[in-house]
Amino acid sequence: MTADAGESPYALSHPDALESEAVHILREVAGEFDNPVILFSGGKDSIVMLHLALKAFTPAPVPFALLHVDTGHNFPEVLAFRDRVVAEHGLRLHIASVQDYIDRGELKERPDGTRNPLQTRPLTDTIQQQRFDAVFGGGRRDEEKARAKERVFSLRDEFSQWDPRRQRPELWNLYNGRHLPREHVRVFPLSNWTELDVWQYIAREHIELPAIYFAHDREVFQRHHMWLTAGSWGGPRAGERTEKRRVRYRTVGDMSCTGAVDSDADTIDKVITEIAASRLTERGATRADDKLSEAAMEDRKREGYF
Repeated sequence: MTADAGESPYALSHPDALESEAVHILREVAGEFDNPVILFSGGKDSIVMLHLALKAFTPAPVPFALLHVDTGHNFPEVLAFRDRVVAEHGLRLHIASVQDYIDRGELKERPDGTRNPLQTRPLTDTIQQQRFDAVFGGGRRDEEKARAKERVFSLRDEFSQWDPRRQRPELWNLYNGRHLPREHVRVFPLSNWTELDVWQYIAREHIELPAIYFAHDREVFQRHHMWLTAGSWGGPRAGERTEKRRVRYRTVGDMSCTGAVDSDADTIDKVITEIAASRLTERGATRADDKLSEAAMEDRKREGYF
């Protein structure tokens, strides 16, 4: 095929450019840090990030462990998928349990039943205890305004907190990972991806996902204009009626704060078509924890969660 006038015949396609950037970031961290870890929940972004890590270092094994902050209210099918992927690739998985902190009296249940805001303490404690100096996250700038201004390399202090005045410029894809003892860097290889980019890459690479990302019949109830899954976490309440609907999940988190969307998209191609027509971000449409306040995610970032 002849290149268009003025276009290099060696120019990368958009998906290839995103993949190349992410692989470069993963390899940069492997060469610059002593003990990195990948946050892995079994959600689509962390699955894509792990896929990229596998490609970046093949035929060698992935040189990073995985870390999951388990709220105790995660979707069972996502946890089963997580464990299967870990076993399949022979990976090391650290689990930080919110339930353990509650059992020890170090955290208290919230009145609304959601545990997503309780993840910060188990996450930051595990980072310090295991001395992780780089922590990969699947955050993308298109998801939410607090993420939109995040660097690829995000410096965190010894308490895992984020200070905007200490963030470094990132010119010409040069990343500064220098940090003091007990500090670490959060790293976001998918920063420049969009939700549509992620799904198109999943389609191209034939990446397997948990079934809840595709349309299925599920017992749900409505709260705050979102369809939530009934469960032992505290839903439904009195007056909230469950019904069976055809739904899927655009993002996956704690069952108490992750809403399903009405959908007939039961294949990757149908999901891509659906997302291309959507005018709401996945978190804006389906995550109650981001709606606790105008600055909910910004506050959690400063405290060390994101």
